[in-house]
Amino acid sequence: MREAQALRYQVFAVEMGARLPTPKGAPAGLDVDLFDAYCEHLLVRAGGEDDEPGPVVGTYRVLTPSAAKRAGGLYSDTEFDLTRLRGLRSRVAEIGRSCVHADHRSGGAIIALWGALAEFMARNGLDTVIGCASVSMRDGGHFAASLWKQIAANHLAPIDCRVRPRLPLPIEHLRQDLVVEPPALIRGYLRCGAKLMGEPAWDPDFNTADLPLLLRTADLPARFKRILG
Repeated sequence: MREAQALRYQVFAVEMGARLPTPKGAPAGLDVDLFDAYCEHLLVRAGGEDDEPGPVVGTYRVLTPSAAKRAGGLYSDTEFDLTRLRGLRSRVAEIGRSCVHADHRSGGAIIALWGALAEFMARNGLDTVIGCASVSMRDGGHFAASLWKQIAANHLAPIDCRVRPRLPLPIEHLRQDLVVEPPALIRGYLRCGAKLMGEPAWDPDFNTADLPLLLRTADLPARFKRILG
């Protein structure tokens, strides 16, 4: 888990400029929170040498329904009102803290993560994934607001799967007309059939805008089902 936490710190704090709260007693240079202990941590490693495992270059953490009960809820509950998802909770896996090292975002590491996630879902009898996709607000939020507007035009979830942010990103005060390219992970989610469940939340600790996404395995395009097995 420490290797995953170190990669998360590198991506979120160093690269994205997130202000990560550090629990008392936690080592420096790690992204740590209370949900880590309840999650399964999926790792992708680069090739090692002399039969030694290579460094972790990609990671997800996954919170199952039973683990969410032990944790007192989903991480997404802290950012969104998930009332309309009540009927889905028994078969939902929440993914979070997903990140890939900057040198490995060309596709292979992301596909490997998705393959591991698909296997995990099948093994645990789960058919729906939700999670918060974080977007940096280093520009004050204009990129995030424009990305939201762009994605919402074609990828909004049905009304019965909509959620409300507890601390909304103030979209009405931000530019929404920028032509933006979605980050690699978000672009991949959308190609897999993910839907946007509502407006982004503002996470002041991370200084990010968090987009709530939902993906049902039944909605995966056939080509991705073949790739992911």
